[in-house]
Amino acid sequence: MEEKIRIQKIIADAGIASRRKAEELIQKGAVTVNGIRAGLGDKADPYKDKIVVAGREIHPRKDARKYYIMLHKPRGFITTMQDEGGRKCVAELVDEIPARVFPVGRLDKDSEGLLFMTNDGDFANMISHPSTHFAKTYRVMVHPRITEEQLTALTTGVIIEGRKSMPAAVRVVTTEQERTVLEIILEEGRNRQIRKMCEAIGLEVARLKRTAIGPVKLGMLQPGKWRELEPDEMRKIRAYQKKLANRNQHEDSDR
Repeated sequence: MEEKIRIQKIIADAGIASRRKAEELIQKGAVTVNGIRAGLGDKADPYKDKIVVAGREIHPRKDARKYYIMLHKPRGFITTMQDEGGRKCVAELVDEIPARVFPVGRLDKDSEGLLFMTNDGDFANMISHPSTHFAKTYRVMVHPRITEEQLTALTTGVIIEGRKSMPAAVRVVTTEQERTVLEIILEEGRNRQIRKMCEAIGLEVARLKRTAIGPVKLGMLQPGKWRELEPDEMRKIRAYQKKLANRNQHEDSDR
């Protein structure tokens, strides 16, 4: 009996891209199955059908080892595997890993800190899909000194690009005459969200560092360095994801 699988999952399992990115490639028309342009929601047999992504035929890697990487992304690197403009990419920092790992989510070029990388599409989807609300913690230096009104705005939500951000947990770490260091915990991941939130209320972000993803902290890992996630960290991530799923299910039932 044929086993048909959604094409975005086949692409993710082959280590080409996260499932979310695979969906974008399908929507852009960059994926064909047996010579026919694939549509979102289409399924295929990875062992029988010819699946081509951006001109490259992919093959199932059922027994391939999965890598779960913690990288301290330095400022100045973009969160992609290659760049036609020649900019520095995070791929350069993990090129000794004997598998094609890809970033889970993003950190913009001017930001630094914790970034997960993997060749497991399901893991990437669990962390980065908007519906999971996987919390991410940031240490943010802003200019000038923050006011109580601005602090309240960040906490309750700010209108950016016509849509209000979700409530965030915001704590003042230190404050000086012309700057404030904040800890901000977000459960959504819109593009350059913290920078846009701060700009909307008259604050300039001087430095932004992601210090944790869910229960996993960056710790003392130095910029540009990486290590594999420990088994205990993986267990904590799975437990955290299960807790979020239960919470989200209860919230949906209460609506």
